[in-house]
Amino acid sequence: MEWGRKVTGFILFIVCIFLLTNQSFYSYINIPDTLTVFESEWSSDDKESVIKNKLQLEENNHIQVDAEDSSAVVKVAALPKKKTSIQTLPDIKVIPGGDSIGVKLQSNGVMIVGFHEVNGEKERYSPAKKAGLKAGDRIIEINGQKVEKPADVIDVLDQSKDTIEMKYKRENEEKKTNVKLYNNRDKNVMGAYIRSAASGVGTLTFYEPNTGKFGALGHVIADATTKKPVVVENGEIVRSSVTSIDRGANGTPGEKQASLSTEKQSLGEVTKNTPFGVFGKLQPGKLKSHGEVEPLPIAFADEVEKGPAEILTVLEGEEIETFDIEIVQTIPQIQAASKGMVIKVTDERLLEKTNGIIQGMSGSPIIQNGKLVGAVTHVFVNDSTSGYGCHIEWMLDEAGIDTLQKERKEAAA
Repeated sequence: MEWGRKVTGFILFIVCIFLLTNQSFYSYINIPDTLTVFESEWSSDDKESVIKNKLQLEENNHIQVDAEDSSAVVKVAALPKKKTSIQTLPDIKVIPGGDSIGVKLQSNGVMIVGFHEVNGEKERYSPAKKAGLKAGDRIIEINGQKVEKPADVIDVLDQSKDTIEMKYKRENEEKKTNVKLYNNRDKNVMGAYIRSAASGVGTLTFYEPNTGKFGALGHVIADATTKKPVVVENGEIVRSSVTSIDRGANGTPGEKQASLSTEKQSLGEVTKNTPFGVFGKLQPGKLKSHGEVEPLPIAFADEVEKGPAEILTVLEGEEIETFDIEIVQTIPQIQAASKGMVIKVTDERLLEKTNGIIQGMSGSPIIQNGKLVGAVTHVFVNDSTSGYGCHIEWMLDEAGIDTLQKERKEAAA
């Protein structure tokens, strides 16, 4: 009897292992009760292929579509038939970017980026550091006066006596402290290096033609010294022209060398600096490609496939070019995350010119099967031909473009 139970248990164990490692069974259990598709996809004459691609099913699996009932019956291998309802959503289309842009950010307050010491009676010290301030803290007020740039701080210090009352932010928490100043040749010194602005070069990912909302870079802009994200008070993107390429190598990322436009008018306003890039609103008609490029539909994370894709980026001047890449890995994500796919450059001309992904390429749109699927975000330090990309839906959310995430999640629940 005991022997029989052991045999039965062993057989069940083997069956479970087989089912869990069997691709057909895995596909079967992942068929949702409700499948969300775009209206343009559901209007296709080949609805079966649309559903197979969505569910990532093999060609030999059978699908019977009932368009009137908005449903499909799926037959996977020898497993029982499974019915899934079809929910259609309006198409979401944006203009793919690829433009080289300069980003200029003015932070909220003045950031402390380091300290310098003065000669005290007994030892060298920094008055600001002694008062409890840290690199990355943002000074927003001194003696009740708002400060927005280093010159504001200098003006207040010159007018102050020996101690100032400072209001500052650390992360999102507002704090206060008193700093006893050091007088050096009739100049008040607080012993801190400060900065209020940051700038860089990157790539525009997309913009929405009706509202002008845009997204770029695919990653946060951080202060070069403190590595803390720059909190945007105001900012802008400007036209940028690539002048030369510093070729990358394993262990040493390459870089686009670019000059920023000296024109007074900006391309648009930056209002957000997030882990998914910078976002804001374009000025109408400022982009050279404005009105010339057709909008592309977007693909959600669960639609992205391993295989060939393309990126749009600039290698010389302001000319946007198309280059071949391979999506090596894609991670269907329910929650927002900045690293959603692994990509590899396969284009021989791009490899010859840059040796893969380089700085300044961040934000380059990734296109697969005629859809905008994501943006280049990071390069692998030890393999310059490969890097990460983020899924486009998270950038659209940050830009304030409705991706109907709520409806999709409710449909899948």
